[in-house]
Amino acid sequence: MNSLFILEASLIKPGIGLIVWTSLVFILLLVLLGKYAWKPILSAIKEREEGINKALASAEEAKNEMKELKSANEIILTQARTERDAMLKEAREAKDAMINEAKVKAKSESDRILASAREQITNEKNAAITELKNQVATLSIEIAEKILKSELSSDDKQKALVSNLMKDVNLN
Repeated sequence: MNSLFILEASLIKPGIGLIVWTSLVFILLLVLLGKYAWKPILSAIKEREEGINKALASAEEAKNEMKELKSANEIILTQARTERDAMLKEAREAKDAMINEAKVKAKSESDRILASAREQITNEKNAAITELKNQVATLSIEIAEKILKSELSSDDKQKALVSNLMKDVNLN
């Protein structure tokens, strides 16, 4: 058991030569890494950092541009809404004007048609009355003629009518 303990102790305690060679290899490794590997690694890290910083700056710039575009879009939308409202108002006013104009035209046309119809009715009524009077006069003359023919068909009746007319003339 003692020998096992000594073997373990010798494995735990390195020798001076091992420490020197390990230190020398470690320093050599540090020098080689510093000369050939760290500079490219550090430059790559620095480039990456600069790229990230540029990307962050570009993102911030894009964010600011988006804010500006958004505010410009809001202004454009407000203007478009204002123009739309103005156009709708003009269209409503034009529609109302057209409706009113059509009403006025229709009213004047209906008044003209009514006046023309009334005048035509009056003219036709007067023409009918005149024609009726003419027919009545014609019928009256025909009736009077028939009565006179029947009354004056004999000489005695004619003499009696003349004497009656003479009496009426003398009395007046």
